[in-house]
Amino acid sequence: MPRTELYPAIEPYESGHLQVTAPHSIYWEECGNPEGYPVLFLHGGPGAGFSPGHRRFFDPKFYRIVLVDQRGAGKSAPYAETQGNDTHSLIGDLESLRRFLGIDQWLLFGGSWGSSLALAYAEAHPAACAGLILRGIFLCRQKEVDWFMFGMRQFFPEAWDSFMAHLSEGERKDPLNAYYRRLCDPDPNVHMPAAAAWSRYEASCSTLIPSPATIDAMSSPETSLALSRLEAHYFVNGLFLHENQLLRDAHRLRGLPGIIVQGRYDVVCPPASARDLSEAWPDAELIMVPDAGHSAAEDGTMRALVSATERFKDWLPPRKSAIAL
Repeated sequence: MPRTELYPAIEPYESGHLQVTAPHSIYWEECGNPEGYPVLFLHGGPGAGFSPGHRRFFDPKFYRIVLVDQRGAGKSAPYAETQGNDTHSLIGDLESLRRFLGIDQWLLFGGSWGSSLALAYAEAHPAACAGLILRGIFLCRQKEVDWFMFGMRQFFPEAWDSFMAHLSEGERKDPLNAYYRRLCDPDPNVHMPAAAAWSRYEASCSTLIPSPATIDAMSSPETSLALSRLEAHYFVNGLFLHENQLLRDAHRLRGLPGIIVQGRYDVVCPPASARDLSEAWPDAELIMVPDAGHSAAEDGTMRALVSATERFKDWLPPRKSAIAL
């Protein structure tokens, strides 16, 4: 049976900032085996950043683990910056990072928005990908944005009421743009309370069993501004993709192996999207976790993701001798 427990905590052996288009510099790090098979971890949000615990999904003896904070997130600079922050630019950043690190092909691992970015990158650069492990599928369709803003109240009415309570009665007619105006306001007395309210709403809906630790972490000042501002920025701009683009271009994934891990009770990114993706991408296996919501930290999802990284050890193609330019 494949391993299902997280690997022990590890530290990076290399890290740095890669200057991309102004004004952005993205933070990256590598850990595990420098001679191992490259795997790229893509965090959610956008804006959530990665954490040390994300290194633990991968066998450090087998994988060369690459983690990156996307534009405006985590240790990337400038923090929570919307200027020049769009999906096309993020795809370009990943390709610049691949070449900078001298990687020919890598396995992609992403959840929530990270699944969206992994799909968008793989559809743009399939030759650079050895496969994909995806969780909590978000296909960037307008109905999924509308579900986040309005539909989740069907399951979490108290959280949605608190989310709306931060806005005036007039603002509640268009909460996305109202929040976006507040989140982009230069006054911390305006944008920080809005960031906490947005992030607390999302966190409250992210686990099957209520998790105060998840809520506190996501709504903390260190995390909430980039998470909420960048999510709102991408939402008001249609995720910078054509409607249904990720499904329309799924044929470009043909031949790439994949594992889709989806919580049966994921309210943030409902399972219908994972099913839609699996039907459009026959090379992928859909694993429905029966006792999980959206969070990667829930036990069943965590075990399925570790198992997926273990199974991919037998699926990955031989390493190429040179970078695919």
